[in-house]
Amino acid sequence: MKRLAQRIGYRILSGIGVLWGAATLTFIAINVTGGDTALAILGGPNAITTTEALDSVRAEYGLDQPLVHQYASYLGRIAVGDLGESYRLRIPVTEAIAQQLGSTVELALWSGSVAILLAVFVALSTAHRSRTLQNWFSGFELLLSSIPGFVKGIVLLLVFSFQLHWLPSSGANGWKSLVLPVLTLALPLATVLIQVLRQELEDVLEQPFITMARARGLSDAAVRIGHALRHAMIPLVTMSGFILASLLGGAAIVETLFVRRGIGRLMVESSANKDIPLVLGITLLSALIYVVVNLLVDIVNSLVDPRVVTT
Repeated sequence: MKRLAQRIGYRILSGIGVLWGAATLTFIAINVTGGDTALAILGGPNAITTTEALDSVRAEYGLDQPLVHQYASYLGRIAVGDLGESYRLRIPVTEAIAQQLGSTVELALWSGSVAILLAVFVALSTAHRSRTLQNWFSGFELLLSSIPGFVKGIVLLLVFSFQLHWLPSSGANGWKSLVLPVLTLALPLATVLIQVLRQELEDVLEQPFITMARARGLSDAAVRIGHALRHAMIPLVTMSGFILASLLGGAAIVETLFVRRGIGRLMVESSANKDIPLVLGITLLSALIYVVVNLLVDIVNSLVDPRVVTT
């Protein structure tokens, strides 16, 4: 237990480093890009303003201070949990994120669930089967994984919304509006999970305990689902961080493409408007979720396999 506690402590310290790095890199990226933040606060390039108004905004938000002072001030605020106020929305960053977070969580949960179910179904159906069947599925998976996410989303829109008129092209009204966004996020993630799970199933199905299960008269489906799948699912738990990162990264594209509420779309709009507090707040939230998930996965793996603690 002592070694496990040390490992958890090390992971927590590493997580703090990740959060600091995410905040720092985002702060630098936002401030070295072109554009006047004070002008963005007042309405953007098309806003009618005066020099006095710009100077007043810079003084109010500390934008007239050197970047080093702005950076130190920001770190001091987030150290006490103050993410500041959105430049454009004029509300606290935490409130702005809370208003959009539910929609993104819903999209991520459905997309992750669909991706895992697809991966389990396809991997179980194709593992340890004929080489021809595996080659066909592998080729299709490679095709899906090589197509950019926004292209898949556009194709789904063209086919199921604009041509067949089966599903809405935008909004968040009812389950039908979730189908295309969920598929856009889930399909590329599922292709990666299928490849990992299939390889693991191939190895497990060669193990002696599988031969013993077949010798007891169990059907092929019972052996695959009741015995092989349980052992092959371990890598999916380890890949939880990758799954989460894929969902968070893809949410920005999907929410923008399908005109949905969510922190992904909010991030895109905030970056375009140079709303620095909101961009940094969303970045920190994403990094925090990623760190927490990976910490939980590490703890679970350590408890399941104590040998992990000694590595």
